[in-house]
Amino acid sequence: MNDASPAPRRVRVRAPELVGEGGWLNTGGKELTLAELRGKCVVVDFWTFCCINCLHVLDELRELEEKHRDTLVIIGVHSPKFVHEAEHAAVVDAVERYGVEHPVLDDPKLATWKQYAVRAWPTLVVIDPEGYVVAQHAGEGHAHAIERLVEELEAEHAAKGTLRRGDGPYVAPEPAPTVLRFPGKALLLPGGTFLVSDTTRHQLVELAEDGESVVRRIGSGTRGLVDGPADTAAFSEPQGLALLEDGAVVVADTVNHALRRLDLGSGEVTTLAGTGRQWWQGTPTSGPAREVDLSSPWDVAVFGGRVWIAMAGVHQLWTYDPADGTVAVAAGTTNEGLVDGPGAEAWFAQPSGLEAAGDRLWLADAETSALRWVDLDGAVHTAVGTGLFDFGHRDGDAGQALLQHPLGVTALPDGSVAVSDTYNNALRRYDPATGEVTTLATDLREPSDAVLVGDDIVVVESAGHRLTRLRLPEEAVKVSSVAHRTQRAATEVAPGKLELDVIFQAPSGQKLDTRYGPSTRLLVSSTPPELLAGGEGAGTDLSRVLELNPDVTEGVLHVSAMAASCDDDPANEYPACHVHQQDWGVPVRITADGAVRLPLVLAGMDG
Repeated sequence: MNDASPAPRRVRVRAPELVGEGGWLNTGGKELTLAELRGKCVVVDFWTFCCINCLHVLDELRELEEKHRDTLVIIGVHSPKFVHEAEHAAVVDAVERYGVEHPVLDDPKLATWKQYAVRAWPTLVVIDPEGYVVAQHAGEGHAHAIERLVEELEAEHAAKGTLRRGDGPYVAPEPAPTVLRFPGKALLLPGGTFLVSDTTRHQLVELAEDGESVVRRIGSGTRGLVDGPADTAAFSEPQGLALLEDGAVVVADTVNHALRRLDLGSGEVTTLAGTGRQWWQGTPTSGPAREVDLSSPWDVAVFGGRVWIAMAGVHQLWTYDPADGTVAVAAGTTNEGLVDGPGAEAWFAQPSGLEAAGDRLWLADAETSALRWVDLDGAVHTAVGTGLFDFGHRDGDAGQALLQHPLGVTALPDGSVAVSDTYNNALRRYDPATGEVTTLATDLREPSDAVLVGDDIVVVESAGHRLTRLRLPEEAVKVSSVAHRTQRAATEVAPGKLELDVIFQAPSGQKLDTRYGPSTRLLVSSTPPELLAGGEGAGTDLSRVLELNPDVTEGVLHVSAMAASCDDDPANEYPACHVHQQDWGVPVRITADGAVRLPLVLAGMDG
């Protein structure tokens, strides 16, 4: 059932307890229960630190968290996709890395995820002051709707006497004194020094040739989007760096959704591209660079005379043309997955590392744990990797080798490439001449990039907060071969007809925006394609009957849904409008007694 209008009565379901074997972070060591949160409005944020959409939601929630600090408690439930994300120390690092300022429950075995029947990262669940679930939202862009609901809950429960004001349970951890804090990317400058994106401190740092001594810092260290001299300019979690032909450095200023320019001589910072706003479906995908929104640019590289941008936030590659100051989409559809072919038809999943080498642009495609490349004609190819749910540490022939959420790629002198295999804590090598994958080094702490310096390779150990110099080994390191699939359980569905329902209820005070035609869109496909015997493709109805092929025993349903809603006030000539969007990758297993209906909640509650 799809209800596209506000429900006349708010559905309430008793909230399950929050449990996780990893315990609680940001609480000063205290265990929290829902009973202790009674009297507060609670937003439970199911996230995992690999997921760019989850990072967008963390950013969206900051303002809401601050504005309603005395009545609202946000609880993060960390629900891992990758094996590395189930390690408690990695969750501790991620909470600091992304500036999470609310309690976080580490749930490595997805116990709470299952209790709340969550199907997608990120998912937000709203619990009222009496302990009932009153709304669920999948994806990003729901902060406005949640704020409206929180305001209604505040008024309702203040009148009932069931609202409790005062400080929440968040306890800030002690800051750590290191030169770098979760550095992202590095660049070897012409003079032999290193420029490093000191991501969590919102700065760039120039280090001497030893990779340790600080030459200078660029940026105030306060999160913001400010141009100007080195000491007052501001970044927000910068990542990728590349040298421009004029000798300046282009910076992927990730959380500002912008490209910045650093004049190495003066230290002056200016903005090249982006508006500071995040790109949403329906907004321009090309035009004057300062007038087009971007979405979490993660890395940059100069290839074919243009700056290529790994646009992690929308699973695409974009380009910036320094000659005319324009940006445009170069490859990717915004659908998340692994599909090769012409740029306009290719699918990516959080492209996060770029390296130009001759006639190829190498690409670390993080969420598919893949090494890919773009040729001079703009076509996309995959060297290593099979899709969203298979990952591990396995060397050998590229067709069966496995990576785990790589973030960087570095061209080597012999034509091969080194891959910063981040969640395997390793440096890997792919040789196009032989099609073989080997391991160069292990025991690195979340390597996110590497640069060549003579016969050495300098690795950015992001979770080690340092640069580490290694001599390029002549032989591969021998490691035990492991392969994983995501811990997320497959949904058992029956063969034949499957009713797909995307639930969308317009937020309170809003209605579907039908001024320019249908306000909803649904796109369905599958891996393998043979899984669907019918029902694939695009349409405007959020409900659809799919036909599952009984000869295919398992696969993944790819569902992308969008709905647009506007303020429902006839007196307002220019109502504020919002786009709600989410992509689901739903692993399914075909069984005779499986479900015949698959509900996916975009916003609201499944009645």
